[in-house]
Amino acid sequence: MIKKSLFIAALLLLLLPFAVVGYFLTSYEYDITPLVEYKPSTTTRIYDKNGEKIANLFEENHRYYAPFEEIPPRAIEALLAIEDTIFFEHSGVNFDAIFRAIVKDIQARKMVEGASTITQQLVKNVLLTREKKISRKIKELIYSLKIETVLTKEQILERYLNEIYFGHGYYGIKTAADGYFHKELKELSLKEIAILVGLPKAPSTYAPTKNYEISMGRANRVVARMYELGWIDQESYDKAIKEEPTVYDDTLTQNRAPFVVDEVIRQAKEAGIEDIKRGGYEVYTTIDLKLQFAAQDALKSAYDDSLARIAKYRDNHPVTEEEEDEEESGNNTTDVNTSQLNGAMVSINPHSGDILALVGSVDYEKSSYNRATQGKRQPGSAFKPFIYQVAIDLGYSGASQLIDIARTYKYEKNGEELKWQPKNYEANYKGLISLRESLTHSRNLATINLVNEIGLTQLLKEFKKFGIKSLPHDMSISLGTISLSPLELAKYYTSFANGGIQIEPQLIEKIERKGNTLYKRFDRKRFITEPSQAFIMTTILRDVVQKGTGRKARVKGIELAGKTGTTNNNVDGWFAGYSPTIETIVWFGNDDNTPMFQKETGGKIAAPAFARYYEEVLRLYPQVQRKFEKPDEVIEANIGGVTEYFSDVSKPPRIEEKSKSQEELLF
Repeated sequence: MIKKSLFIAALLLLLLPFAVVGYFLTSYEYDITPLVEYKPSTTTRIYDKNGEKIANLFEENHRYYAPFEEIPPRAIEALLAIEDTIFFEHSGVNFDAIFRAIVKDIQARKMVEGASTITQQLVKNVLLTREKKISRKIKELIYSLKIETVLTKEQILERYLNEIYFGHGYYGIKTAADGYFHKELKELSLKEIAILVGLPKAPSTYAPTKNYEISMGRANRVVARMYELGWIDQESYDKAIKEEPTVYDDTLTQNRAPFVVDEVIRQAKEAGIEDIKRGGYEVYTTIDLKLQFAAQDALKSAYDDSLARIAKYRDNHPVTEEEEDEEESGNNTTDVNTSQLNGAMVSINPHSGDILALVGSVDYEKSSYNRATQGKRQPGSAFKPFIYQVAIDLGYSGASQLIDIARTYKYEKNGEELKWQPKNYEANYKGLISLRESLTHSRNLATINLVNEIGLTQLLKEFKKFGIKSLPHDMSISLGTISLSPLELAKYYTSFANGGIQIEPQLIEKIERKGNTLYKRFDRKRFITEPSQAFIMTTILRDVVQKGTGRKARVKGIELAGKTGTTNNNVDGWFAGYSPTIETIVWFGNDDNTPMFQKETGGKIAAPAFARYYEEVLRLYPQVQRKFEKPDEVIEANIGGVTEYFSDVSKPPRIEEKSKSQEELLF
């Protein structure tokens, strides 16, 4: 009877595991779809025009995906050597290892050895929780056996090496290779591979960024195991053991131009790419990171200088007379909240429309609002060149005489008759003044009289060619009372810098995924005027920099053209200008639309930022074109000691000689 009872007990013990497995097999659904149709969220990478990485974009897990063909065979060997030597021989579960582990655990009376295969580890990471229960372990075994009947060994390895966590926020071996070593998988040394495959066991403990020596010890064990198995020779072993790789401790996003990244996300969504942060795209931008950093530094430097000047004024130490700008100093505002002061800068290639630099504030961490693309402010006198270009296209030239006298304009608003009495910044009048001098010194009254001479209706009709929206239909248009963002103003200024052809600024060159192009830029151009007419405007804007209100924008060794802009009470300060190949718009102002300090004008706060930027351009790219090219159609002549430029449209003025009754052209 006792023997029979013992036999039954032994039989039950023998059948118990099968009964338990049978119970779990029938009681649960084992959906392996997430692993069979494995589509993890992957990181999007953003690059500048030279292939330099600007940032990583991801939602939760930072992961680059590497297909099996991209994973080096040495990485597979190293992984199997340390984790699962007979991976290609078992069916998902290594029962021998399990029994050995059970015996050792019983002997030690605690968990001292695991027996999970790579397949089981993958199942645990993707399909199960990390709870330490027998039920979870049984499910893990069943899942693993099931997975091995559907996926090939290579597919399992591919999923494992892309799914597993390698510490420091890196998911997948390709991500870890880039993050820790700044290398592609194919560039890794044996020691670097050993470091990586040794990480999943304890990512925090073995992290080379925190515990370098411990990480090297773990890697050496991987190398030694490969040598014991005969998978590497003595020479490879010795070399790997001695190597001490350089490890980088980067942030996950590696975001080097946050305003650019924010704009890329916005434009990608506009293009219909909703999963930009999880779709694993490659975004190629027009940004030049070197110029991006130069723009950031130039803007911050001008901002710091402004704060220093304000402090100097407040301490009753006025600046010298040489530092005074020719533009209006504004109202006598002495109590200014400098915490509201901010700026923006955008730089483009006016011939291609490539946005080279985009900076939305002086400090992204303090304010991520992108004033370069979203902030709409009045450009003031920086808008005047559009009026003068219309005049030049109608036959005016730099030598044309304008009337610089005060006038009173009456108009009606809400049934009430009002008066408008504009004045010059310098609060004086010159009577007659040349068109060139008027724009060079930003004469308000001459500009208003020019608009009056052209006719407001005619001017607005001519303005349609620029495509500028929401123009005021009154004389205030003369002083730039229209709201534009720096990027919008940059677009319109291309008509001057690009020889009469306006071009739409572009930030994204193309977006790819797995070698397929999903988005490609589409260039949009608009004919504004002939190259000869645009060049005449350039010569006047060049004078603005050389001897007008934009003198602080001068840079030795390169021709620059541009225009300052300061709105009423110094609310906004602008400088919009260009070299033969690069156009740049700078804006400063208070975020709450209150006036800046009384002496801060476009010529004083924005122009120096422009100059610093171009100084860096020359340092970075000394071969850049430095002089504007005069079109063959343009005639150069000396008029009263001033070099003037004429064309078939903008002809030289006629003069009357005492000895002749007829008029003749003066060349």
